[in-house]
Amino acid sequence: MQEMKRSTKETDINAFLEIYGSGQAKIDTKIGFFDHMLEAFAKHSLMNIQIICEGDRYIDDHHSVEDCGIVIGELLRKEIYPIASIERFGNSAVVMDEACVECDIDLCNRAFLVFDMSVYGNFRGRVGDFDIELIEEFFRAIAMNAGICLHIYLKRGKNLHHIIEATFKAFAISLRRALGQNAAVGIPSTKGSL
Repeated sequence: MQEMKRSTKETDINAFLEIYGSGQAKIDTKIGFFDHMLEAFAKHSLMNIQIICEGDRYIDDHHSVEDCGIVIGELLRKEIYPIASIERFGNSAVVMDEACVECDIDLCNRAFLVFDMSVYGNFRGRVGDFDIELIEEFFRAIAMNAGICLHIYLKRGKNLHHIIEATFKAFAISLRRALGQNAAVGIPSTKGSL
C-alpha cells in the first residue's frame, strides 16, 4: 500500500492506494459526479483507494480533478514498478446501455495517452455541474504520472453519464487485468526490464 500527501496553492490531497485490494473506496473531492466515478474505479479495479481533496473549487473543478489524477498516477507508479510477474497488458470494453467504451493498457513505464471520443463529436458539455472536458485531463494526469500507455476510445454512445461511467469502468477492468499476477511471465519484456 502506498500513501501520499500533496499540497499546492490549488489543492490539498491525502490519498492511499492498494492495488491488490477488494474495491473499497473512501472518496471526498467535493465533486459529486467525480466521487461517483472514482468509487466505480475502485470497485471494478478491486483496488482500495482513499482520496480526500480540498481544492480551489471557487475557480472551477479543473485543479481538483487534474491533481487527483496526478496523485493516483504517482501512487500507481510506486505500486507497479519495477514490474515482475504480471500480465503487463490489459484491455476491456464496457457497455452501459447505448454506450460502449474500450480501454487498452500497457504497463510499460512509458507515458502515452490516446483519448478518442470523436464518435461523439465535440466532447464537451456537462453532467450535472461537472465539466466533461476534465475527463481527458484526469486520464492524461494518470498516464503521465503512472508511466503507462493508455488508449481510451468511445465506440458508440449518446448519453454523457453512460459514456463517462463506462470510461472509468473500462479503465478499472483493463488495469486490473494488466496487473494480473502471472509468475511464469517473469519480467514481461524482451528487454529484461521496464
